[in-house]
Amino acid sequence: MNDFVYSYPVKVYFGTDAAKKAISQEMGKYGKRVMLAYGGGSVRKNGTYDAVAAMLREAGKEIVDCPGIMPNPTYQKVQEGAALAREQRIDFILAVGGGSVIDCCKIISAQAKTRRDIWQMEFEDREYPTEFIPMGAIVTATGTGAEMNNGAVITHEEKKIKTGVLGAFASFAALDLRFMMSLPARQVISGGFDTLSHCMETYFGSPRTANVSDEINEAVMRNTIRNLRVAAKDVHDEAARRELAWDSAMAENGILKLGKVTDFQAHMIEHQLGAYTDCNHGCGLAVIHPPLYRHICRDATERFAHFAEAVWGVDGSGKTREETALAGIEALAAFIREIGLPTTFAELGVEPDEDMLRAVADSTNIQPGYCRRLTTDEIFAILMACR
Repeated sequence: MNDFVYSYPVKVYFGTDAAKKAISQEMGKYGKRVMLAYGGGSVRKNGTYDAVAAMLREAGKEIVDCPGIMPNPTYQKVQEGAALAREQRIDFILAVGGGSVIDCCKIISAQAKTRRDIWQMEFEDREYPTEFIPMGAIVTATGTGAEMNNGAVITHEEKKIKTGVLGAFASFAALDLRFMMSLPARQVISGGFDTLSHCMETYFGSPRTANVSDEINEAVMRNTIRNLRVAAKDVHDEAARRELAWDSAMAENGILKLGKVTDFQAHMIEHQLGAYTDCNHGCGLAVIHPPLYRHICRDATERFAHFAEAVWGVDGSGKTREETALAGIEALAAFIREIGLPTTFAELGVEPDEDMLRAVADSTNIQPGYCRRLTTDEIFAILMACR
């Protein structure tokens, strides 16, 4: 393992009445005016908004709504939220939603405290925000693990770039099954695959020798796979949903990344595909992972072979290490089909032509920590294999 320093700022409330406990125990630390941020109409229709608003009022808070945060949140929405927070003199931001809502709030929290443009600040000036409006998260959709870190995936529509931006950590996060059970099955399964992707992208970083972080990761991957199979058959299975919620958190709370250089090349490819097509993130990853892994497995044959045996239960006896590695990738592909996720762009519902795929490849952030550094031509070939 590489050297590391570990400190973790997010206080997690998990389980029955987690949201009520979090709000009653945490909100007294902050000022009166709370921005309640959420997505579309589902939190209004399913009673989540009313329940959370009642908890806030009981805690003596005044609520300012910030609705309409879209999947794949845009930089324009960040700016709208920051302007609202400044105008309304917001003391605390409470994100109620999944990764998109939480990510957007992380950057609203930072942008509201500075007149500098956050995008220019981070990507041109290479400076990062240090002041934030405090925030918390009530998680309604798991998979992204967004509540566990300060990274946010934001789409800059004018620049055609979807990428990670650094913002605020949540001071607390509530993972309360009460607010997750109305989520549509497709979102549950695609979110669960995002969790698995986070685990894999960490696992195939470096070093790729035996270490405790990766052995914990193998357990989280097996648990995610097992419970996704249960949820694919019965999305209302509460035991499986609880497990998937904590799998999601474990994949992004830093534990699996200790001593590792992570890569997230599949995510970088999917981010740019999403910038051009607005596709579902987890579903996009499901399409990309097997072709990407087929392309690179010979550059880390032993690692992929161990992944096949430890995570997918592939019997390597009588096989070469390369054959075992490839069998693991095919087990991943078969699992994607088993849980009903797409395996091609056509199944994903997008039909990018070669020019678009070339633009996606050329604008993809190429990562250094994987089995080897890819070229844009290789990324284009991988995208062509996804059609």
